[in-house]
Amino acid sequence: MQTRKKYIFLTFLASWLLLFFFGGDQLRRFAFFSGRKAEAQRNWPLWTDRSVLKSFADPEELQSDGDPSLPSPRERRAARLSVYKNSRCRMETCFDFSRCEKHGFKVFTYPRERDQPLSESYSKILTSIERSRYYTPNPEEACLFILSIDTLDRDHLSAQYVRNVDEKIHGFPLWNGGRNHLIFNLYSGTWPNYTEDLGFDIGQAILAKASFYTENFRPGFDISIPLFSKDHPQRGGERGWLYQDSIPPKKKYLLVFKGKRYLTGIGSGTRNALHHIHNGKDIVSLTTCKHGKDWEKHKDTRCDKDNVDYEKFDYQELLHNSTFCIVPRGRRLGSFRFLEALQAACIPVLLSDGWELPFAEAIDWGKAAVVGNERLLLQIPSAVRCIHPERVLAFQQQTQFLWDAYFSSVDKIVHTTLEIIKDRLHPHRSRSRFLWNTLPGGLLTLPDFSTHLGDFPFYYLQHGSSPSEKFTAFIRAGSPAGSLSQPLLRLIQAVSGSQYCAQILVLWSCEKPPPPSAKWPQTTVPLTIIQGRGKLSDRFFPYAAIQTDAVLSLDEHTSLSTSEVDFAFVVWRSFPERIVGFPTQSHFWDPEQRRWGYTSKWTNELSIVLTAAAFYHRYYHSLFTEYLPAGLRELVDGLAACEDILMNVLVAAVTKLPPIKVSQRKQHKETVPQQVKGTAGAAGGRRFSQRQDCLDQLVDWFGYMPLVSSQLRLDPVLFKDQVSVLRKKYPRLEKP
Repeated sequence: MQTRKKYIFLTFLASWLLLFFFGGDQLRRFAFFSGRKAEAQRNWPLWTDRSVLKSFADPEELQSDGDPSLPSPRERRAARLSVYKNSRCRMETCFDFSRCEKHGFKVFTYPRERDQPLSESYSKILTSIERSRYYTPNPEEACLFILSIDTLDRDHLSAQYVRNVDEKIHGFPLWNGGRNHLIFNLYSGTWPNYTEDLGFDIGQAILAKASFYTENFRPGFDISIPLFSKDHPQRGGERGWLYQDSIPPKKKYLLVFKGKRYLTGIGSGTRNALHHIHNGKDIVSLTTCKHGKDWEKHKDTRCDKDNVDYEKFDYQELLHNSTFCIVPRGRRLGSFRFLEALQAACIPVLLSDGWELPFAEAIDWGKAAVVGNERLLLQIPSAVRCIHPERVLAFQQQTQFLWDAYFSSVDKIVHTTLEIIKDRLHPHRSRSRFLWNTLPGGLLTLPDFSTHLGDFPFYYLQHGSSPSEKFTAFIRAGSPAGSLSQPLLRLIQAVSGSQYCAQILVLWSCEKPPPPSAKWPQTTVPLTIIQGRGKLSDRFFPYAAIQTDAVLSLDEHTSLSTSEVDFAFVVWRSFPERIVGFPTQSHFWDPEQRRWGYTSKWTNELSIVLTAAAFYHRYYHSLFTEYLPAGLRELVDGLAACEDILMNVLVAAVTKLPPIKVSQRKQHKETVPQQVKGTAGAAGGRRFSQRQDCLDQLVDWFGYMPLVSSQLRLDPVLFKDQVSVLRKKYPRLEKP
């Protein structure tokens, strides 16, 4: 009996042991084990247990379930649907391409209402469009429409908020549900959620918006633009801060931030955490709570110390002396800091999850910015330290290119927006990402001219090719008598004798018809007469007859020898993006008049090569005619001797390089058209005055002085050296 009880007890004990080891998870559900469960959980260290784990954040930060003011996913989805009722819009479904077929890409701005105030920024946007080559005052010719209602600030607490927009736009007969309309917006939503609610239905309109959420962005339809201030320049803009001869091997700071810290609400999480990476040495992260009306009500224990440290550093100095700049989100995804960092060549480190970057459809931001993750802030310092110095320099150079090409003025921001839309109309003839992300940029490479890199003067090195080995001589002639002058006949003979000349085109700019072909000289190359319209800008029209890459622009009174032409062409083939020629002029800054001056005196400085005798690439004919607005061409036609200044200004604005002067046998003297005897001096003075007036107006239109000065002149080897003539390649250059 005792043995039986013993076996029963052992069997029962073994069953409990097996149940405990293999079914412990189920047993812990019983209240009997609840005390042991709590005790086991307490054995694992808590994040708030400072005696075990070093604290990198305040306990309330870690225990918080999130800011209750932040919108829930359902609220964000509802707000999105209220704004983007046509969220499936694409160019193929919500844009009428037929409006763009007859007159091309033309933009119409609605007439401005007298009682409707406009913000300074929106006035600049409308001005940029109205003074561009896209603008048309006729709505029947328009492909795209821009509202005159200011839609930039859609924060209903703002003084610039326009009410009843829905009622106003639906009263426009051209609205058509927003089809073929473009709406600009910089600020949307308001405290505390800052949703993307614009306060009106945009319908099927394209939205060009700052701080765009990727989940709301309609790819291939909407456009993300940068946030810019009301002080952003209309045109021109300041240069970037990285100069060719001022590149330090290593800047004082590696990574910097100086800005507001939000204590509550959306955007506070990222900025509140920035102090964790501050080391006071090569990483400086400064924040201040001292902003807003009730900041003291919400201030925490860090605020007083942060405010004191914040005043110890100058923001501009930090930008100048840092390699990387943190660009965190604010209340909205974008901030002014983004453009400030680009201009300063401080590589942006973006901490703004979900931000559709500006013009990302065209711009490769991976070459100019570091896109971080807000949740991985502590990894940012080690990540930027791993970037090789050569790559850092490449990043800095790209920031300067992007700043100058697309962001330095309101004009460039607006024109980039319009060009992206224009590219969508003809995908087969649109710019490649290479053209958008390589000098001189997408705005200055016209796809209507070509989409092949080898046809442009900028990409021969990257493309591994060279310009064509022949040139077209383009002579502007127009004797008042309607006959052939002796200087013109000699010039044709000299140019046709060049081994590199492919053809000669004569632009006949006289009212009388050109002489019959029998009176023109016999040449070894084709000679073609083109009847002009009597306008000075005709000489830079992209004539289909010009098939060679190089154009030799000449006036009928120019005196050149065959050797001079040959040598100048050889030089140009080494510098196909520049103007290469003989007669030069220069500009200078007049401190007394506080304006740019023009001089034709022979000095060591040159910035203009007159197109009376100059080589340049034929692409500049297309750029002159199609890129420049009609107003500038009208200026050229109204002022004598302005066309060559405009061509030099245009090429300098594109290349950022000066022209090149080559040696010539005789000093060029500018000819003045025949005048009545005794008035030649007055005519010369009037001509000079018109050149000065032309330069003033061009500087005003471009917003800065594009011309670049140089002291370079290129001569043949052994030019004027005391050696045998047989050893010289161009001996005739030295003969009087």
